[in-house]
Amino acid sequence: MPANSIRALVDDTLNPKVRGYLHLPDVPNGDGLVLTHGAGSNAQAPLLVALAETFSARGFTVLRCDLPYRQSRAFGPPGPGDAARDRVGLKNALAALRRTISGRLFLGGHSYGGRQSSMLCAELAKVEPDLVTALLLLSYPLHPPRKPEQQRTQHLPDLHTPALFVSGTRDPFGSIDELKQALKMIPAKTKLLAIDGAGHDLGFKGKAKREELPKQILSELTELVS
Repeated sequence: MPANSIRALVDDTLNPKVRGYLHLPDVPNGDGLVLTHGAGSNAQAPLLVALAETFSARGFTVLRCDLPYRQSRAFGPPGPGDAARDRVGLKNALAALRRTISGRLFLGGHSYGGRQSSMLCAELAKVEPDLVTALLLLSYPLHPPRKPEQQRTQHLPDLHTPALFVSGTRDPFGSIDELKQALKMIPAKTKLLAIDGAGHDLGFKGKAKREELPKQILSELTELVS
């Protein structure tokens, strides 16, 4: 994808502000995707870049955004009090992207970013149920490693947004069987894409990449909402 189709985006008119990178397709299909990162990462994560390039090549306008906690601190995980503000930041990112597209809005995130995305949609289920067409939840952190009793599922019964879950079979934050059970709590349409042999990074660690995964994710998400 040519570099001149990607530009930095900063929107100071919203609070918290939106900061990230906007991928502009050569032939827009009218749809948009907001992607955000996990707890120890940022919008430059290789997995997010690969997904943004793949979706943009198919006509999506894609915004890779830094969550508010990452805008405040260049390194380290989010604090206990950051989650609610991060969800407002995601809603603002959706609003910023809406200004550039006329079609459907999709929202996705890796690990913590995906969890906050799903919590935002659950919170908005009664007031803005159609804000997001579907969720892309990459390596959803179902529980902390080695603590399966600490399930992060309280909001799932309120999630009425279709969701594609993508998880590795070696992810310590939740096994495939555990995720299958959790998905039964969601009243919306869901799909679980299991990536054989992958861990929490889904094969995108350092320079390592699963080249075909972004295309597979695009295909599965398209099928989910068709």
